[in-house]
Amino acid sequence: MSQIPAAIRLVSTDFDGTVHEDHVRPGIPAALQRKISTLQKAGVTWVINTGRDMASLLQSLGHSDISVRPDYVVVVEREIFRRVGPSHYVPIEPWNTQCTSDHTDLFQALATQVAHLKAHLTEAHPAHFYADNYSPLCVVAQDNEQMDIIEQTICTSMRSFPATQIVRNSIYLRLAHHGYSKGTALAELQRILSIAAEHTVVAGDHLNDLPMLDPTYARYLISPYNSVPPVRSRVQLHGGYLASKSAGHGILEGLLALGI
Repeated sequence: MSQIPAAIRLVSTDFDGTVHEDHVRPGIPAALQRKISTLQKAGVTWVINTGRDMASLLQSLGHSDISVRPDYVVVVEREIFRRVGPSHYVPIEPWNTQCTSDHTDLFQALATQVAHLKAHLTEAHPAHFYADNYSPLCVVAQDNEQMDIIEQTICTSMRSFPATQIVRNSIYLRLAHHGYSKGTALAELQRILSIAAEHTVVAGDHLNDLPMLDPTYARYLISPYNSVPPVRSRVQLHGGYLASKSAGHGILEGLLALGI
């Protein structure tokens, strides 16, 4: 069995822009794949912690010439699944059922407010407003400046509903229950596996990764070069590694720099 630093037991990575790039083959750099495989053989658990839904993630993994597979996945920043076959994942319970129940209750309570808010936003902004299976209000803005304004309007509207959080990634935004994020999902996985933050590495590049890029959840933080400024600032603040390379190449750089 390969040797790695004894402290490392769990590696949690975002997917898009962190370890994976859509228009590159392989989607995850071959050298990073080899590193992840070595870690897994040494007993380290790898979780992809993403905003994608399960179908989108599995499709991308299947089309990207990737030989490694995560042991766990967190999808839509909240649902946790464990791998039981080459590409088959089963839900973690009771977490996922409770997650669905809490979101259903919240979104039912928000229904009237969201209807009024959506009507106001549609009239005020030439952006795309819609609902999907994960949020009664999703937004795709034309640019970050427009999204800044829309986000502030939504924040003001949601002040009477403290259980609501806004999940944003660049020009995309959706609503979610405040109890569920990449950070709280990672904490639940750590509880299940009996792995402390002291033994955890987290890597991310965008705004929706901020909840898990925190010493509460991980001793070791990595930010690839392409990360947005708030992410790089957060990682630097907590003594993490700011890579000089982008995406998966930057994550490999960070792992090697940390002696992993």
